[in-house]
Amino acid sequence: MAVDMQGEERIEAPIAKVWEALNDPEVLKACIPGCESLEKKSDTELAATVALKIGPIKARFAGEVELQNLKPPHSYTIFGEGKGGIAGFAKGGADVVLKEEGPNATLLTYTAKADVGGKIAQLGSRLIQSTSKKLAGQFFSEFNKKVSAG
Repeated sequence: MAVDMQGEERIEAPIAKVWEALNDPEVLKACIPGCESLEKKSDTELAATVALKIGPIKARFAGEVELQNLKPPHSYTIFGEGKGGIAGFAKGGADVVLKEEGPNATLLTYTAKADVGGKIAQLGSRLIQSTSKKLAGQFFSEFNKKVSAG
């Protein structure tokens, strides 16, 4: 089952700082909902463990996150794939674009696609859509808070 979403965040920080944060495993770990661990394997590959509750199903996903199409400091694609045992699988990615809005502000826009299968997919598209949008929203607003404040 496929899910599409998009959104934007205005971040009160210079573009270079936002780009740096988008590539920092510590920042990403702190912003990914339910992230238990995120370890850097290379400059573009990370190993992740994420625990989520989707409707009545609790699942722990173990997977990979990869940064692709890097065009510093303006855009990249973040792609992840996780297996949650009997709960199923989730994979997806987001194209993230940064645009300068003056010297101390950056507009971050994202277009994301996710695909879920297995037991989770049986929960129905409305729940999957709303949960996916909520998780994406949480990630980007948490990211905004972290980068603006720090």
